[in-house]
Amino acid sequence: MNDQNNRILIVDDDEYILLSLRVLLEPEFGEIICLTDPNKIPDTLKEHNIDTVLLDMNYSQGETSGKEGIFWLKNILNIDPDINVLLITAYGDLTTAVEALKYGAIDFIVKPWNNEKLIATINSVLKFSSNKREVKKLKSKQKALITALESDLPEIIGQSAIMKELYQFIDKVAKADANVLIQGENGTGKELFARALHKRSQRSEHPFINVDLGAITETLFESEMFGHKKGAYTDAKEDRIGRFEAGSEGTIFLDEIANLPIAQQSKLLSVIQNREVFPVGSNTAVKIDVRLICATNASLKELIEKNLFRQDLLYRINTVEITIPPLRERIDDIPLLANHFIEKYCKKYRRQHIKLPDYVERKLQKYHWPGNIRELQHTIERGIIMTTDNIFKSSDFDFLEGKESNENPFENYSLENLEKWAVSNCLKKHTGNISRAANELGLTRGALYRRIEKYDI
Repeated sequence: MNDQNNRILIVDDDEYILLSLRVLLEPEFGEIICLTDPNKIPDTLKEHNIDTVLLDMNYSQGETSGKEGIFWLKNILNIDPDINVLLITAYGDLTTAVEALKYGAIDFIVKPWNNEKLIATINSVLKFSSNKREVKKLKSKQKALITALESDLPEIIGQSAIMKELYQFIDKVAKADANVLIQGENGTGKELFARALHKRSQRSEHPFINVDLGAITETLFESEMFGHKKGAYTDAKEDRIGRFEAGSEGTIFLDEIANLPIAQQSKLLSVIQNREVFPVGSNTAVKIDVRLICATNASLKELIEKNLFRQDLLYRINTVEITIPPLRERIDDIPLLANHFIEKYCKKYRRQHIKLPDYVERKLQKYHWPGNIRELQHTIERGIIMTTDNIFKSSDFDFLEGKESNENPFENYSLENLEKWAVSNCLKKHTGNISRAANELGLTRGALYRRIEKYDI
């Protein structure tokens, strides 16, 4: 490598050998640190960033067993497992030197050495060390990136009985390495549950690859999923790995699996069965190791009956099935979710916290929520944008069920119905301004709030 930034430590009790190695190696590799006493190794490693250690096998007078060298080899690697240790040994100690390789030494040189061969060996060791550091750096970056991405993802929120059961089920499934099919309506958070499975699995430190099959055209499916070779087709200007290869050792999440055409289903089935892909333009298989999680809002069994989905593919992807409940089946979680979104969007739009009263919570719980959590999220965001008060009113969410007709505002002319109608319409007239509405109705603000809560307005 001839890199003058390298730092090499040489440990040998023979000062002549240390001098010879310093004279030989210093012009080639930069800083050379020499020790005659191996007991100084720990302090030296702490004080200096050492790339490689050249370590003699014997130090005590008359000692030839090599046990001291093995002792200090273990000691060095215990301090820093990434340091490369190159043993210096006499010809008669070759058996011991070979044995030391099992304990982590990277190579050995035999005295007397050939200068050119010694330099070439150290160059190889330093190159290996550089590559190892680069791999470690890339893994560290990948881990940091995964952590950063996960920190930006919304969390699963819910404490209802049905959700607690689902959490327990996911914890069990996550530990297995079986393929999972997640079913649920649009907006229920299927991707979040897929990520939760990955995060709790043994593959958590490896990639999570999210693929929206509804967004990939039939013509690009193989290239996107399996990769391609340069020149495989007109726009293939360089080699490219596919999603399966990129996610190897991790998790592949195939969202909207029901959108996959029959022709592509056959190719996907082959990949799952053989655990290998053939990049477009190549006859050489690439082995893959992934956990497959699929999701759909459609009934795959109905699609099978219509010959739109392969039954054998369903058997492969649904070793375990998870059904995410719609929001209308977990209404106890609506206040918790709503307040979560209030906090999120108040921060986004730099608003003071907007309170969600109980009577407004009850109105949100009565709504059917066909768009599930996604609809609730957009509803809260819209409410924060539109309201000027620091407390939500029931009228802020009238748009959920359409405008009420004024032709028949009540079934009978009871005083309660008349009062409810008057309060509701007065609030609409003043666009939710409590003070103006209270003034027109001849009520105090407190009295108006009590009626708003009473009539769930």
